[in-house]
Amino acid sequence: MARMRAVDAAVAVLQKEGIHTVFGVPGAAINPFYSAMERHGDFRHILGRHVEGASHMAEGFTRARAGNIGVCIGTSGPAGTDMITGMYSASADSIPILCITGQAPLARLHKEDFQAVDIESIAKPVTKMAVTVREAGLVPRVFQQAFQIMRSSRPGPVLIDLPIDVQLTEIEFDIDSYEPLPPYKPQASRAQIEKALSMMLDAERPVIVAGGGIINADASEQLVRFAEITGVPVIPTLMGWGTIPDDHPLMAGMAGLQTSHRYGNATLLSSDFVIGIGNRWANRHTGSVDAYTEGRTFVHIDIEPTQIGRVFNPDLGLVSDAGAALEKLVEVAEEWRQAGTLKDWTSWANSCQERKQTLLRKTHFDDVPMKPQRVYQCMNNHFGRDTCYVSAIGLSQIAAAQFLHVFEPRNWINCGQAGPLGWTVPAALGVRAADPDRTIVAVSGDYDFQFLIEELAAGAQFKLPYIHVLVNNAYLGLIRQAQRMFDMDYCVQLAFDNINYPEDQKQASGHYGVDHVAVVEGLGCKAIRVKTPDEFGPAIQQAKEWIATYQVPVVIEVILERVTNIAMGTELENVNEFEALAETLEDAPTALGNQRLSAD
Repeated sequence: MARMRAVDAAVAVLQKEGIHTVFGVPGAAINPFYSAMERHGDFRHILGRHVEGASHMAEGFTRARAGNIGVCIGTSGPAGTDMITGMYSASADSIPILCITGQAPLARLHKEDFQAVDIESIAKPVTKMAVTVREAGLVPRVFQQAFQIMRSSRPGPVLIDLPIDVQLTEIEFDIDSYEPLPPYKPQASRAQIEKALSMMLDAERPVIVAGGGIINADASEQLVRFAEITGVPVIPTLMGWGTIPDDHPLMAGMAGLQTSHRYGNATLLSSDFVIGIGNRWANRHTGSVDAYTEGRTFVHIDIEPTQIGRVFNPDLGLVSDAGAALEKLVEVAEEWRQAGTLKDWTSWANSCQERKQTLLRKTHFDDVPMKPQRVYQCMNNHFGRDTCYVSAIGLSQIAAAQFLHVFEPRNWINCGQAGPLGWTVPAALGVRAADPDRTIVAVSGDYDFQFLIEELAAGAQFKLPYIHVLVNNAYLGLIRQAQRMFDMDYCVQLAFDNINYPEDQKQASGHYGVDHVAVVEGLGCKAIRVKTPDEFGPAIQQAKEWIATYQVPVVIEVILERVTNIAMGTELENVNEFEALAETLEDAPTALGNQRLSAD
């Protein structure tokens, strides 16, 4: 046993749990914790410009690699409330992050001290555990419990609030005998798996809906193996995108009201059996439950018991970690294949492939200002299979999901349920902090970009380079499109007569407002403005050269036409296709296996 401050014990536990990178903003009430990190000397701390930004960096860090847990640290009061959006985003998508806040002294709680707030109560609805530690001796064990809770069952965030006097109190603690607690992950039995597969054998047109739980379980290889053994097509959810490569013959496309493919919706509607693994039947995926479930049998496998039956009651529900379930699904399916028990669904899989090659949206527009569809065509043409895309919300995210291609798990990093504006920049920085080698490309609209644009300074300071494709239509595009049902265009315009905007760029852009190039450069990063498809390829090459030279984020601002409506609807069978559909493969060069256009 050794005598140490409670914060020194907490920091030692962080190290034992594998934490070496943290994000945050120091302040008076959390300075003791910072003194412990400085004393231990084995932490990489990335200083956010806004505590919400730091919480999204922690999210990006977790999402980037299996086993990661991002840590966000802040002082008392507004630092904790600033973290709430990050905790909500992490909770909604089953992402473990640890948020640590300082607090007023114990004797001053509930006395309206400066920057004192009951953050424990505020955070409880959006965390797996939120606790203000009132006994110094509990500090290391609360941290130990936090890591077990974050990793167990459905992963999620935890908040630990530390009064300043608790932080400074000396305790007895033996770090040498410390061991992380094993997480709890339920596992389906063989009998349950056999029941699910026997139900699949009764189907003529089965599909697998692959959710984000498969990525959390690091089980994408098992998913692909299960699909290949059975020959059953896969429909990833938005959070499960990348579990199977987009060009895999059994990848049938995403289904949904917005972030979906025409062929994915058509295949889901043509199916008669759905086995969902690690998914939650999100409303943007299903549309109305009655239309989604009509004529289909459902098996739902999820790690969280209360998730099964939450949206609709499946015909069979199994509580299991996605990885554990897939291991048994592969084992049993292989045995049944060798025994000749499995059905031959080749004809069904071939029909899914035919839809994939024909039900396409047009991308090859030559318009200037550019249409967003052409931007994503250019991105497909110029970024490789290993590219990791980061995106948040809005028409930019919806169009990205419709037109980009993802080939590996964790190469689509997205806040799927919460969708907070401003998420993209800090999340991309967190991904870069977790992975120094991967090609990282963020995509956002101009409003998302402006929300937490100041975090680019952290990217410059801490050498966290990535490419940010900023699609600028000077509009709150998704809200403008939604306002059509009210026959209005109200309070959603971002363009204004910026007296400092470069005169030679005004006419070329067709619209202007914030001079993003000037702001980005003022924050220590590099930026380039693109107005035509021909300029996109050279801009990417320039961005790569700048990254190699300066090791800072590089923004490519693409000037879009002001109004483009992106395909979406109220039901899977009623998605409104506003723009022209592809009549030939040449009209949709984002189709996999298609010849790229030299113009890009």
